[in-house]
Amino acid sequence: MRLQLDRRQWLALTGGSAAAWAWPRAAAAPAGAAPAMRLPPLALQQHTLRNGLRFIHVRTPGSATAAVQVWYRVGGKDDPAGRSGFAHLFEHMMFKRTRHLPNEAFDRMTEDVGGQNNAYTAEDVTVYQNEVPLHHTERLLWAEAERMSNLTVDQGNFDSERRVVIEELRQRVLADPYGRLWVALPGYTFERHPYQRPGIGSIEDLEAATLADVQRFHATYYRPDNAVLIVAADVEPAEALGWTRRYFGPLRRPAGAVPRVRITEPARQRDVRHAMTAPRVPLPALALLWKGPPAAHADSAALAVAGALLSAGESARLNEALVYRAEVAQAAGFQADLYADAGLIAGYAIAASGKALDDVERRLLAEIERLATQAIAADELDKVRARLLTSALTQRQRPAGQAAAVGNAVLVRGDARWADRELPELQAVTAADVQRVLRRWVLGARRATVTYQQEA
Repeated sequence: MRLQLDRRQWLALTGGSAAAWAWPRAAAAPAGAAPAMRLPPLALQQHTLRNGLRFIHVRTPGSATAAVQVWYRVGGKDDPAGRSGFAHLFEHMMFKRTRHLPNEAFDRMTEDVGGQNNAYTAEDVTVYQNEVPLHHTERLLWAEAERMSNLTVDQGNFDSERRVVIEELRQRVLADPYGRLWVALPGYTFERHPYQRPGIGSIEDLEAATLADVQRFHATYYRPDNAVLIVAADVEPAEALGWTRRYFGPLRRPAGAVPRVRITEPARQRDVRHAMTAPRVPLPALALLWKGPPAAHADSAALAVAGALLSAGESARLNEALVYRAEVAQAAGFQADLYADAGLIAGYAIAASGKALDDVERRLLAEIERLATQAIAADELDKVRARLLTSALTQRQRPAGQAAAVGNAVLVRGDARWADRELPELQAVTAADVQRVLRRWVLGARRATVTYQQEA
């Protein structure tokens, strides 16, 4: 349910090496699981500078490119009350000028040498990604330290990026017939946690913000002790650490601790229903919402497999049952979005023309219950596991993918070494695991049902 455009997508709208990975070898597997692949662990080295910056080096032998990523521990959940969208706004602000760099300098330092850069905001993090030829690694480290410490946060930059973010919101949420539904789902899922606020923000909150608000937010979260720097490259760890100490070491650690969200989301006590209406809704839709576990929970891999069985690909169960056989839905899906503190599990469908939402809801629930209670064919489970593993392995063929896996492991899962455990955990998921987590988090839990139709 993440609706923010990253910076590269927004600009588009507005006018590897495999050496680090081995291929499958037979290994012991639990009953019901396919033979597992043995993959070498990522070559990680971790250091924390005296100013609190956490540095992680990933050695990528034979790669001609380097990934330099900075993960800030600030996301949509950290937006101030009445100021939703601030973390997303700063995803854009960080590309403006600094004391020693002009506007859009990162495009020139990456694209002009055959590389690329990007950024995105999520519920728990804001991430800045660069990929460049190997010999440009050091200059990117200097540039990331420069914008961490010397960003120009003035009225002109604030006004220009606020306009960009508001236009993005209009295109992604207000102009999309189903945008209002998708962006509202966290608010119907979470009752206490700030995950309930849309990370993309609201026009009202963004327009109400002042320069002082923005400067305060920047000073609070954009600091070395709130960041993780990841370099994935075929360079000596000592050399990468030396560069990091040279450029990031002098940065000052501000006094006072970084504020953290400490809210625990309670279990839902009763089923609830909500009715939404909006303009230009061509076909009615609905969403069934359950609270899920945090990303580090032991059930996360099984929930990912359950979601893939129900909705990954044209032959997935919901497509087969609702779209092709019964022809009651134009589209249907199921996913578990698990964040650092809590999770959102959603089953959803857009009704076919002339079909009643009550019938769509009944059939959607029936397919989830069928997966949770009836036998799952071994070849179906193998196909879905292979799909998930292929996606993860493909991402990790490049330094950028390995850096992203490590960043997610650290900031969302709480442990850099989870990047090594992710694939074995997926391979170990059995049919019994899938059914157990569906019974626990879906069939055995209270839900919120949201209907969405054309306004009168």
